Amino acid sequence: MSRKTAAATRSKIARKLPEPADDGAIRVPAPGEGKRGEQGYLGYLLRQAHAAVRLKMERTLADLGVTSPQFAVLTMLNAYPGLSGADVARLTFLTPQTVGVIIRNLERDGAIVMTPHPVHGRIQQWTLTPRGATLLKACRERVIELEKRLARGLDIKTETAIRRWLTGIATELQGD
Repeated sequence: MSRKTAAATRSKIARKLPEPADDGAIRVPAPGEGKRGEQGYLGYLLRQAHAAVRLKMERTLADLGVTSPQFAVLTMLNAYPGLSGADVARLTFLTPQTVGVIIRNLERDGAIVMTPHPVHGRIQQWTLTPRGATLLKACRERVIELEKRLARGLDIKTETAIRRWLTGIATELQGD
C-alpha cells in the first residue's frame, strides 16, 4: 500500500480550510456553498433546510402569537383529536416536557381543552376548542403560502417524488 506524500497531504488540507475574509477572519460559507451546498451530507442538508423553514415559519406566525412547535401541536390535535400529551410529543418530534409546556399555554389561552380518557383515567386527551380551530385556520393560511414557496418550480411529479423520498426516509429509519 502506498503512502501519500507530505505535499499531497498538505495540498488536501489547504483545500479543506475555509477562505479567510478580508479582515483575516475565517469566512463561514453561506447556505448553498461548499459543504452547505450540493457537496454536503444529505442529513446535514435536510437539517439546514428544516432550520430555514422553521425560522421562516416562526417569523410568519409571530404576530399571531404562535410558535412553530405550537403550530405543530395544533395541527396534530386537529388531525387526530383526543391525543394524549405523549402521543403529541411523538408526532411533533418534541420532548414530552416541551409538549407539556405548550399544552399548558394553549389550554390557558383557550385554544385546547382536556378531557379524561374514557378507560384510563390518568391519561389526558386534548382537543381543539373553537378558538383553537380559528387560530389554526389563520396559521394554516400563512403556512400554505410558505408551502407554495417551497414547491415553487417543482412540477407535480417531482413534488410527489420528493414527498415519497422524505416519507421513505422516515419510514425506513424509524426502526433503527
